[in-house]
Amino acid sequence: MTEPVTLALTAGEPAGIGPELCLQLATEERAQHVVVVASRELMEARQALMGLHVKLQPWQPGEAVATVAGELSVLDVPGIADTTAGMTHTGNSQYVLDTLNIAARGCLDGTFDGMVTAPVHKGVINEAGIAFSGHTEFLQELCGVERVVMMLATEELRVALVTTHLPLKDVPAAITPERIRQVTRILNQDLKTYFGIRHPRILVAGLNPHAGEGGHLGREEIEVIEPTLDQLRQEGITLTGPLPADTLFTPHWLDDADAALAMYHDQGLPVLKFQGFGRAVNITLGLPIVRTSVDHGTALDLAGTGRADAGSLHTAIRVGEQMARYRREHAQQTGTPS
Repeated sequence: MTEPVTLALTAGEPAGIGPELCLQLATEERAQHVVVVASRELMEARQALMGLHVKLQPWQPGEAVATVAGELSVLDVPGIADTTAGMTHTGNSQYVLDTLNIAARGCLDGTFDGMVTAPVHKGVINEAGIAFSGHTEFLQELCGVERVVMMLATEELRVALVTTHLPLKDVPAAITPERIRQVTRILNQDLKTYFGIRHPRILVAGLNPHAGEGGHLGREEIEVIEPTLDQLRQEGITLTGPLPADTLFTPHWLDDADAALAMYHDQGLPVLKFQGFGRAVNITLGLPIVRTSVDHGTALDLAGTGRADAGSLHTAIRVGEQMARYRREHAQQTGTPS
């Protein structure tokens, strides 16, 4: 029998919908082994508010993980200051970061095979005096890697980004040969490692309208992007582009590709979210661990109402499990540590 994959699931912002999305997992029997990394006090308060009856099983490394309907394994994290749904509290900020730290270090030491994250509230963490720009940057620093890549995916489409959360005015200067090389190499390698794609085919968008139209609408394609893609092709990476972004995301191109690489956040993600919002997953590539997340925010206005849709969380868990399994297979085939 194949050894099960065990995923850590952080419940995210205590005032948001994360805790109740975690509780919704226990409404039916599940194949995945998921341990919720959160305050037991918070989970108890949220299920009482929603009138749920979930048996919260205390969990420690090495113990069996609950998978039957009505039960949920919880690794208790102390430090919660307030459990009120819909109202953020700066006193919860360190607790939220503690859940991420415990889950990530558990992945690094082999306690977990991967981690799935419910949404956090970046604003309230920063209001608490803790500099925090997001899960991705937090995990990048914790894992000690130079570059990570943000990729969102649905069943039909994968979109990775060269730059992420930058003002548009800063994007052109950030698209350097070195950044393109790093991001493309990570994307190519992780499509092999985590998705079982032996020879990834990657579409690359240009920066400017019509991919610069031969230099008439910008020269970044000619001076930066095209020469860098040519270098990467010499390494054996299969790349098509730079293509105009307004035609890249059409069946003509996508039907023969494994992923698209967009130059900036709002070039690629609106297409993906229109195509699959609520069933997409946010994936961090370039880490030594598996990390997936939901494609939505904390939804404070929905917290405690029972109206939150767990579709994206189910997708994040399923994709996280698949990635962890492919990683095991890749490690066995290549003789590298898993």
